[in-house]
Amino acid sequence: MASASSSFPNKKGETRNMQPLLKGRPRWLAVLDYGLFQVHANGRIIGICGFLIQTDAGENVLIDTGFPAKYADDAEAATAEDELGSFGRVLSLTHQNLAPAQLALLGLSTSDIDLMIQSHTHIDHVGFMDAFPNTPILIAAAERALPRPLYWSGKQPMGWPDRKYIEIHSDIEIGAGFDVFLVPGHAPGQLAFMVSLPETGAVLLTSDAISRAAEIDEKFAGSWDETRAIENGARLMDMAAEQKAKVIFGHSPEQWPTLRKAPAWYD
Repeated sequence: MASASSSFPNKKGETRNMQPLLKGRPRWLAVLDYGLFQVHANGRIIGICGFLIQTDAGENVLIDTGFPAKYADDAEAATAEDELGSFGRVLSLTHQNLAPAQLALLGLSTSDIDLMIQSHTHIDHVGFMDAFPNTPILIAAAERALPRPLYWSGKQPMGWPDRKYIEIHSDIEIGAGFDVFLVPGHAPGQLAFMVSLPETGAVLLTSDAISRAAEIDEKFAGSWDETRAIENGARLMDMAAEQKAKVIFGHSPEQWPTLRKAPAWYD
């Protein structure tokens, strides 16, 4: 069966009268702990994160799903199979760090997710993309157009799950107080997010568009498209400054230990 797919147009013009994907506004945000990874080149230890946003209408939006389950079963064997060892190694990843267990900490199951968003399709973000059979997937059209998810450095064992895909081509607002930004650079269809919470206020989730603050000074070396990464990184930080937003980076060694993680919430 072919996967259903629909494109979500630009915010301008025809989208003015479109119904948003979400009925409610963001009410709570949880940071999901998908384990720790060490990058060989510099020894940097990074947290692997996902996010669960719950609206005041009771909708649950999941952003990214971490590593595949095989990394909790046997990280060494999985690393060898995916040829990930040239890049780094899993330091800490148990079954408690898998997407279903992280959701369970919040009292949720895979059937409670109303919308899944793929920030991009690298290995540490797509591990459970196929685990939510009735949930539509919002993804950048540029990412979905690839023959298979990016996964890791030419190793692309995953196929696209048979789902309804909502493809976006530009920045969109999927509901009041919930913006999705198309920010290619790290990946062809990289996404970032701004949510407005009642108490915390605006929160910018950069995902891998800005993995850590130092990446800005490093000019995003090693990105899929360094020039676009620089441009979009600056755009995101300008928006964060304008809205006085709390910024949560994609893989910041300094920030990761300070973040409130599930089962705790930001409200």
